[in-house]
Amino acid sequence: GFNIVSSLTVKGSEVAFYDSFGFFLLGWFIFTTLLLICTLRSTVAFFALFFTLDMAFLMLSIAYLHRPTGHPATSLVRAGGAFGIIAAFLAWYNALAGIADASNSFFVIPVAHFPWSDKGRADRMKSLENDGNDRGLAQA
Repeated sequence: GFNIVSSLTVKGSEVAFYDSFGFFLLGWFIFTTLLLICTLRSTVAFFALFFTLDMAFLMLSIAYLHRPTGHPATSLVRAGGAFGIIAAFLAWYNALAGIADASNSFFVIPVAHFPWSDKGRADRMKSLENDGNDRGLAQA
């Protein structure tokens, strides 16, 4: 619709398109890496989503910028696509886990929190307190 490929194609060569698309994907890789760092205090599933999305952008960016045969590297494009499909499934899981929680659903989708996150630390402290109470009851 926007004639991007044809405007960047010069005399039958897609080199300009491949280069610009590779740098476009590289920009998304950098942005997604920043978001990945921000998810380190969230859930493991949310981190996994951004990690796989980050890998998809990296693989696709390299595929379009490194072209030994003149065309994007097929194996890297496939790897990027596989990471993208995994990211899509993780995105659906995260969306469902965000909606189906104890406040509005009968079915709670399990999520694992990082041990250094506030929620993970609170869960760990609660677990330690329960273990201490169980031992006290066993001794009595």
